[in-house]
Amino acid sequence: MTLIKSISGIRGTIGGQAGNGLTPIDIVKFTAAFGSWVVKKTGNKRLVLGRDARISGEMVNNLVIGTLQGLGIEVIDLGLSTTPTVEVAVPDERAGGGIILTASHNPKQWNALKLLNDKGEFISDLDGKEVLELAESASFEFADVDKLGKVIKNDTYLQKHIDKVLALPLVDVEAIKKADFKIVIDCVNSTGGIFIPALLKALGVTQVTELYCTPDGHFPHNPEPLPENLTEISKEVQKQSADLGIVVDPDVDRLCFVNEDGTMFGEEYTLVAVADYVLKNTPGNTVSNLSSTRALRDVTERSGSVYNASAVGEVNVVNKMKETNAIIGGEGNGGIIYPEAHYGRDALVGIALFLTHLARFGKSISLLRSSYPQYHISKNKITLTPEMDIDNLLKQVEEKYKTQPYSTIDGLKIEFDKTWVHLRRSNTEPIIRIYSEAENETVAENLANKIISDIKEILKLN
Repeated sequence: MTLIKSISGIRGTIGGQAGNGLTPIDIVKFTAAFGSWVVKKTGNKRLVLGRDARISGEMVNNLVIGTLQGLGIEVIDLGLSTTPTVEVAVPDERAGGGIILTASHNPKQWNALKLLNDKGEFISDLDGKEVLELAESASFEFADVDKLGKVIKNDTYLQKHIDKVLALPLVDVEAIKKADFKIVIDCVNSTGGIFIPALLKALGVTQVTELYCTPDGHFPHNPEPLPENLTEISKEVQKQSADLGIVVDPDVDRLCFVNEDGTMFGEEYTLVAVADYVLKNTPGNTVSNLSSTRALRDVTERSGSVYNASAVGEVNVVNKMKETNAIIGGEGNGGIIYPEAHYGRDALVGIALFLTHLARFGKSISLLRSSYPQYHISKNKITLTPEMDIDNLLKQVEEKYKTQPYSTIDGLKIEFDKTWVHLRRSNTEPIIRIYSEAENETVAENLANKIISDIKEILKLN
């Protein structure tokens, strides 16, 4: 059993002993801490709640609602929803914050409480620490019987979210309709199965083959949208002679595409393609995290704009986007953040912009993919003993490569012309993640192996 308490939320496996898994006692404790923090911080006794379709979702939802009512907080319950939909609803409902019940791409035994501020954005590091401290102190004050919070069920945000997407100036519904796309979708039996077919219908797409669109939480495969988990949609796209496939994760904030020949467009290139379209129409700065493909930088600089990198984590990307006034940003895991809509990863926004781009491009999705710089990322890790001083180890690698351009914003990223390697410590395990990218797979893997060899050498000397 696992329970991970981080600044962005609480996630864990369902069951086990309190404190070792996401048990009812843990759910109540952290909900009470967050609800109390929101009221203290904003004076606002209203929270928006939504969940993905996980098997444990209803149980967790009931505990969260009861706890918030006990604090005297009014709960706007969206029911089965998506992460971006809850993000949109928080400011619209003038709420003090929001909670999304989802463990994102984690398997079915996991669930989590993701925490939003009054802008509908993930809470900051500082705010997260305050919530965790409040949870440990357990100094909650609950409401008396006459001041318990109300629960308001609200099922209007499916349409409201879609309407906001359709209203975006760069979404061209007529162009999408005219393209008459034939599309296969895989929504992993979560809430994408409700939202994605409705969005495609609103965009005028009439030929849709649905895979796993029953929102019952029984994931048919590992729900992380990686190539090894997408063999079925790959075959179905070819079988249906479809123009493309669309895949989302359980809470619909990550997005990837399948080419017409069944090959992967590449989740790293979801952001690259959408950013390319946005930049062609509204020049401006872009942001992604340090572990994302260099292709976004290339596309941005080709358009005469400026690319910036942030530390890994959505809140860090958003902060850098605000700091640099970026018009689009996101992460290489298929996360699109388009401030014209809101500051959060949103697969619905990504789908509408991508389909507009593809419709105007007028050729196949594989040809669109081939129009971008070709890079390959190699993802590795090295396990260390728990007592190892990882920060000092990274410092020694930095010293070895100090003549190369490097960044210490988040771990250590070293650049070698158009090749790079990024080393960062895991927040939950005694490991260093080592991501490297180059214009071909062999070079990327060789670079990663060279750095791993350097680390082993340093460890020997120490």
